[in-house]
Amino acid sequence: MNDYQLIGYVEGNIFSVIIFGIMLLTDLVDVDRQEKQIKFDNVLIAFIMYFLTDSLWAFFMAGRLPNNRLVAGTIDFLIYLFNVLITYSWLSYVMALEEAPHRNRPINKFAVLFPFIVSTIMMVITYVIAPEKLLDKDLNTTGLYNIYLVTVSYIYIVAVIIYALRKAKTEENPIEKRRHLFVAGFPLLVVAGGMAQMLIYQYIPIYCFSCVILMLLFFIQMMRRQISVDPLTGLNNRGQLMRYVSQRSNMYQEDRKTFVVMIDINDFKAINDTYGHAEGDKALIIVADSLKKMASRNNVPLFIGRYGGDEFIIIIHPVNDLQLEPYVEEVRKEIAAECKAKETAYTVSIGCGYEELQKENDSFQKCLARADEKLYKDKRYQKSLMKTE
Repeated sequence: MNDYQLIGYVEGNIFSVIIFGIMLLTDLVDVDRQEKQIKFDNVLIAFIMYFLTDSLWAFFMAGRLPNNRLVAGTIDFLIYLFNVLITYSWLSYVMALEEAPHRNRPINKFAVLFPFIVSTIMMVITYVIAPEKLLDKDLNTTGLYNIYLVTVSYIYIVAVIIYALRKAKTEENPIEKRRHLFVAGFPLLVVAGGMAQMLIYQYIPIYCFSCVILMLLFFIQMMRRQISVDPLTGLNNRGQLMRYVSQRSNMYQEDRKTFVVMIDINDFKAINDTYGHAEGDKALIIVADSLKKMASRNNVPLFIGRYGGDEFIIIIHPVNDLQLEPYVEEVRKEIAAECKAKETAYTVSIGCGYEELQKENDSFQKCLARADEKLYKDKRYQKSLMKTE
């Protein structure tokens, strides 16, 4: 590696460190960091340490560091260490992102960490007892070193892919399904970047640039989700609803009607007062999950959001009125089925009102007000039914 190659390679790594550092600082200043944010920050830190170590490797290859077994072995060990930490941290992040059950049990944490611990101990022992098995006489890495380098990383990558694909297979919401698939494909794309660098030219930092691009895409997606998604239900929040309705092309679709559907939970306060706020949250999630499932099973274009409290809004675009009424009834049945499946001590029922958005002299707010009036009429009707049963 000559001086020009060294400068270009190190500049690529430093650029990557700066970008990852900005993402890390953006997360660290958040006063309400959640588990998945902390795990994502661990991935960023592992990448930063890897790129700094990769810069040391470049200096060594350019003859700017002492050319001896101690220096070469230390750099190669650090490259192994941070490479595995990247994949281990990514698996931990995915488990938090996908809300894997029992992931925080000590025994499960140790099981995930176990391959890394065993591999690292074996590598250290090999360096102490027989360093020539990892570095040849010219200080180049051997096949055994490469086995250490990739084996545990690939174990973690395969675990991520299997877990995310299983989630995608059972996911009915198309938006969430795409997210699961992106999570599964991410480590494969990172590996592809590393292979491209080895095959094209090892002194061009293709790997670090591909990692930066992929992590930026994921970070942007994560930030957009925080800005536009209600954290409890996973539905669009009120801000995203306002952005949606502000676009005329969203609200007036060619050859389709537009209905504003207003939904809220009957006697929601009673659920909170009787069973506690945790059960109130569970009731909200039941309604949200039911709405998502109905969306995935119907080909009608729609937008679903949590308006606030126990109120939900659907902007739906059926071809005709006949498509709307069955949809609302199916939502009620789905909510009842969800309650039965989750064995709740109560049955969640909803009030529902909807109104068509007219193309002339109408607005979302006017249409929403009319739907809201019908909602309360429906709530009174639902309560009268319950009294007669």
